[in-house]
Amino acid sequence: MDLKENGGRASRRRGAELEDAILTAAWDQLTERGYGGLSFEAVADRAGTSRPVLYRRWASRAELLEATVRHHGAGEDTAAPDTGSLRGDLLTALRRSNERRSNFLVLLSASLGEYYAETGTSPRDVREYLLGEHRLAIDDILERAVARGEADPARLTPLVRDVPFNLFRHEVLMSLTSVPDATLEAIVDDVFLPLVTPR
Repeated sequence: MDLKENGGRASRRRGAELEDAILTAAWDQLTERGYGGLSFEAVADRAGTSRPVLYRRWASRAELLEATVRHHGAGEDTAAPDTGSLRGDLLTALRRSNERRSNFLVLLSASLGEYYAETGTSPRDVREYLLGEHRLAIDDILERAVARGEADPARLTPLVRDVPFNLFRHEVLMSLTSVPDATLEAIVDDVFLPLVTPR
């Protein structure tokens, strides 16, 4: 039964409300138990619903995972910070990712091997599910930096633009934990800014 308590009375959940409850439960199950623990039974129990309700929406665990990651990503604030400087913007964005996404990056690395084998996908694909239609914060940050004269557009090649967040992801995946703030500052101050600052 898709029921929830409402002031002591049970009310039936439908549509978006029910789907939100299921996908929130699936996200919690995924982050706690990994893909191996993402069973329809476990998610249904956690959401207070039944397995047939899930099977009507998603035919497989892989489809449920993709919907879960997309749903979680759609609820994230991905607006680019605007501190007034390239350094400040980058550090704010990296710290936000460190706080909100380091656990997800560990999940990508350590818990989804079975999913990748089943579907032929990669961590890059799952990252795209998470980002969805969001514009990357780094694009807005760098556009403003160029306008302020802090970054040389000729030096902002695709590879260079990706350096801060690629190094951040590398640090998370190598340590399987969040990144110390001193390392985030080193990524910005010692690596990225020297690459893009106008000569």
